[in-house]
Amino acid sequence: MAMSCMKLGSKSEVFHLHQDSNTWICSSGLPSDVTIEIGDVSFHLHKFPLLSRSKMLENLIEDSSDDEKGIKLEDEKQSCVLKLHDLPGGPKTFLLVAKFCYGVKLEVNSTNVVSLRCASEYLQMTEEYGEGNLVSHMETFLGEVFGSWTDTLKALDSCDEVIQFAEELHIICSVGPFRAAKNDPFATVIWNGIQSSSTNQDWWYEDVSKLRLPLYRQFILAVDSRGMDQEQIAGSLMFYAKKHLPLLGRQPGFHSGNLSSSFDSSSDQKTLLEEIVDLLPSQKRVVPTKLLLRLLRTSMILHCSPLCRGDLERRIGVELDQASIEDILIPNMGYSSETLYEIDCVQRILDHFVVVYRDRDGDQDQDGSEITESGCLAENDDDELIGNSRSLTPMTMVSNLMDNYLAEVASDINLKLEKFRTLAATVPDYARAMDDGMYRAIDIYLKAHPWLTDSDRELVCRLMDCQKLSLEASTHAAQNERLPLRFIVQVLFFEQLRLRTSVSGCLYLSDNYNSQINLSSSMVIPESGNVQLLAAGENDRRIVAVDDMRGRVSELEKECFTMKKEIDKLVKTKGISWSSLCKMFGLGLRLKSKSKSRDACASSNARGGKRAASPSRIKDGRNGENEDQEKGESGDRD
Repeated sequence: MAMSCMKLGSKSEVFHLHQDSNTWICSSGLPSDVTIEIGDVSFHLHKFPLLSRSKMLENLIEDSSDDEKGIKLEDEKQSCVLKLHDLPGGPKTFLLVAKFCYGVKLEVNSTNVVSLRCASEYLQMTEEYGEGNLVSHMETFLGEVFGSWTDTLKALDSCDEVIQFAEELHIICSVGPFRAAKNDPFATVIWNGIQSSSTNQDWWYEDVSKLRLPLYRQFILAVDSRGMDQEQIAGSLMFYAKKHLPLLGRQPGFHSGNLSSSFDSSSDQKTLLEEIVDLLPSQKRVVPTKLLLRLLRTSMILHCSPLCRGDLERRIGVELDQASIEDILIPNMGYSSETLYEIDCVQRILDHFVVVYRDRDGDQDQDGSEITESGCLAENDDDELIGNSRSLTPMTMVSNLMDNYLAEVASDINLKLEKFRTLAATVPDYARAMDDGMYRAIDIYLKAHPWLTDSDRELVCRLMDCQKLSLEASTHAAQNERLPLRFIVQVLFFEQLRLRTSVSGCLYLSDNYNSQINLSSSMVIPESGNVQLLAAGENDRRIVAVDDMRGRVSELEKECFTMKKEIDKLVKTKGISWSSLCKMFGLGLRLKSKSKSRDACASSNARGGKRAASPSRIKDGRNGENEDQEKGESGDRD
């Protein structure tokens, strides 16, 4: 694509470079009466063409005797010297300005339009000093330049030399809006209303990553103010960071960074990272949590400001449920670090998540539906269960994440008990459906810290609920000598209580099933031809149900026997009697009362001909009962 250009002036060239290569002379035939110095380059010109176009030059020429304005009156020919060392664009740009004032032919393109626009503003070349002055011409041509992406990049790249003036004139903010359809591999790019094909929505990332940081910052602010999609802005920022931050580029999961980046020193990379974090959109989840954690880790290496690190921690805290255990295992970068990992940093991130989650959960669920005081979704009462379970998902995910994290850091011998307890207790109890993960972390911590006192071990074990342990975890805990005796007995007691409840539930279901069968058989009056078939079907179902119940009761008996052996082993090894053990936990009265009621039930069942009182006698009782029923049915059939 050809570069846009604008041709001004009609006169032939009159400017020639002197042999010393530092002096430009206007060969118009008239002697020069003004000399303009810009850096080490001099221009020997004439007053009238300049003051007729520039208000600033007119004022300087009129006040040529004023030393404070940088003007020095020289010889008797009234030739004055004007020093414009801070002119935007320097000598190269001023040569084009001089040609415009003299009406000489010149070409304006996307590489010099920005410097000419800044210089014309600096010299006050407005319409008050001649119709069709340089300011108006440059404004018009900038609109044409920003209509092409290629010309826009060239114009932006040329802003480096005049970045301060370009910011004051809001030139970069004039960059036209563009967008690409999301999630469309064959998206149409719309740039200032001009459509062109693109293969991806990140087609512009590489182009703008070549801009220097100050200019890139202005560009991002400009497109953001014009409604650019937040995900695309975040994508561009991360692309820029990975390209120019070698430390970030070498992190696992990233492409290799550009080691030839202009940000070579640590201070430059620190500035870059702080700028990137400051420019990140505030919208949630536009930057993956993994990338945010990489930025946080790099900020620790570069010793970025606390403000930068705090901002990253807050952003990560909002979406901590999307993190993985590998991401939050951040090594401690401090010279006087006590622990191997950044425990305090993870604690702050977790605190942010809990605060945000509780505030959000009190007002809305994840989809933005309002929640009433009863916890039901106001929009759709039928989705109450679905909505409540969904709202618990982030906290549950974070709970599992923190259990795994605690298990990883628990082996650090320098990890203080208070830090371990604080981190574990930050997650609410309701977030853990099972405490197996918490038990694993506690066991590792106790193993790595054998010097803990009995009271300290008690404090650690209070972090978990022994009633929320699985059978496998309970079995392991019952044999774990690192746990306090009080906790081991609680595990055994609640496990036996759980088994006893399961047995009672199975017996209740079995009796209820038999009652329903008897009731249904008495209410249904089959036809005479189907009596035998119906009776045989009911008998088969009863046999299958009884066989299933036998297997379940047999399993429960084995589990009860195993638990009893563990308790007996504990009593023998610790030298504690059963009576003192029960008194220690206040279980004596409850066990005695349950034993009496069990004996009473056994006596009553014996008198009534039933054998369902004791689990050890369930099997025989069921056999007898089944035989009685079969005899009764056969009698009825006869």
